[in-house]
Amino acid sequence: MFSILQAAGWPIWPLVACSVLALALVIERLISLQASKVVPQKLLGEVLSVARTAVPGPDVVNQLEKNSALGEVLASGLRALNNNPRCGSEELRACMESSGRLVAHRLERYLSALATIASVAPLMGLFGTVVGMIEIFGSQTVSGPANPMQLAHGISVALYNTAFGLIVAIPSLIFWRYFRARVDDYLLTLELAADRLARHLSSIGR
Repeated sequence: MFSILQAAGWPIWPLVACSVLALALVIERLISLQASKVVPQKLLGEVLSVARTAVPGPDVVNQLEKNSALGEVLASGLRALNNNPRCGSEELRACMESSGRLVAHRLERYLSALATIASVAPLMGLFGTVVGMIEIFGSQTVSGPANPMQLAHGISVALYNTAFGLIVAIPSLIFWRYFRARVDDYLLTLELAADRLARHLSSIGR
């Protein structure tokens, strides 16, 4: 592996750094975007059951907030009612929407960085290709034949950097699209759950 990096020349090192960063971002997002941490399957039903006749107290709301991203959104609505029992439906929805925007910002964390790597890696590979081509032309001499070693090195730099740029960019793009779709699904689930809780709280006769 190290011999390949040597053959690829110095332009490969920024791509190596991008590959390490992309791998770290993918692992972090795979852990953070687990369904159990964002939208636990039975949480909404449990909240509706607890709030069947009355709004839960602050202790229950605090525990709910720490449960997951969905719990944080639902807890914001319940806390608004604890702070102001006369809170109207519009104000209740506004509180949960504000909490939802904060949650959405956290869910989308690092996705722009991953997208940037997917976009920049092919350009960095192209830059390495250009460097390799410069070395190839530099190996040509007016008075005699080209230096075979320098010619071979220039070709290695060009090809390795092109290939490695694509190797970094393609998985980064695939994972970015995957995470983007997952986040969109989560945000839709959060929105529907908040709307259902708001309608439920409006129907219990506060």
